[in-house]
Formats: sequence, C-alpha cells, structure tokens
Amino acid sequence: MAYEYAIALTGGIATGKSTVASLLGLNGLRIIDADTISHRILDENSAWIGEYFGKEFLHGSKVKRPELGKKIFSDSEAKRELEAFLHPKIRIAIEEQSEKQDRLKYPYLIDIPLFFETGSYPIKHSVVVYTPKTIQLERFMKRNGFSEEESLRRIESQMDIEEKKKRATWVIDNSSNLKHLQKECEHFVETIKALYPAPKV
Repeated sequence: MAYEYAIALTGGIATGKSTVASLLGLNGLRIIDADTISHRILDENSAWIGEYFGKEFLHGSKVKRPELGKKIFSDSEAKRELEAFLHPKIRIAIEEQSEKQDRLKYPYLIDIPLFFETGSYPIKHSVVVYTPKTIQLERFMKRNGFSEEESLRRIESQMDIEEKKKRATWVIDNSSNLKHLQKECEHFVETIKALYPAPKV
C-alpha cells in the first residue's frame, strides 16, 4: 500500500526546500524527490515536448527547462497542457517508489512542490518549509536573476506560503540563517524519532 508511512515535504518557490531535503537526508531520513522524477520523465518525453511546444525547447534529447519554464509561466493554457500530460506519469513513478519505502514500515519524505495545489496524493501528514513572502521574493530574485515582476508571477502561481503553513502538520522555519535551519531540521528529525519506533533493518 503506497503512502502509508509517507510525509509530504513541501513549501514555496525559494523557501529552501532542496536545502532542507539535503539536511534531513543527512540526518537519516529517506526522501523521494518528485522534482528529480519529473525531470527524468520530462526528458523521456522530449519528443512530445518538441511536437507540442516546438523544437526550440530541446537540446538533443534533453528539454531546455529554463526556456520551457518561461513559456509555461506566461501562458496558462500551455501550463495546463504540460501538467495534464506530465502529472499522471509522475504520480505513477512516485507511487511505485512509495510502495517500496512503505515495506520498511518507517516514515519517509516525498518532496512534492505542489502537494497542496494538486491534491493528488493521499498523504496524511506534511511538513512545510516556511519563509515569509518578502524573503521568498528576495531569495528567488537573487538566485534566478529574474525581474521582480517575473519572480512574483512564479511565486503567485503557487498557493500562498502562509496558507501552506496553516495546513501543515509540521513547519520548518527557514527565515533566518543556515545554522538556524540546521537546528530546525534536527528538531524535526527528533520529533519523528519520538513518534515512531526504530526502523526494522
């Protein structure tokens, strides 16, 4: 049975979810990364991308993700078409990995950026990586070099981070520095260890 021991790891654009996933992995938690899966499936279906969006979005058999990202974030119909094509394939791949993890009968994380937005995964518990929207915008602009207008468009394409925080089972605060974030992650791991017995090896 898939998702029985799953915890959804989510957040917003530039809230630091990838950093948190790495820190939690270093602290011994197992993680399924939906982004890695989606990138693989995107490349596996590059022929479809070329046919639907145009060959200019391909580099050989690989998809030019930054260029495709600009296209879909400025064209809601293209975004819907891409998601309708990709998301079912991504869900099947995640479910297969989830079933393998559930056999260990111990909590693991599934890193799902749009967990609340899509409502596609029957996962009971979630942990949200939180940072206030002002810091989120600042970090995204600095990281990606986008204009404030483009950055806001991308951030606002997702559910507001404050709403995600309200819906979360647990929150990992990333509004300060790396040392603070490390403590937050360690605290979360200790919380999970206290709630569940040691995993069966």
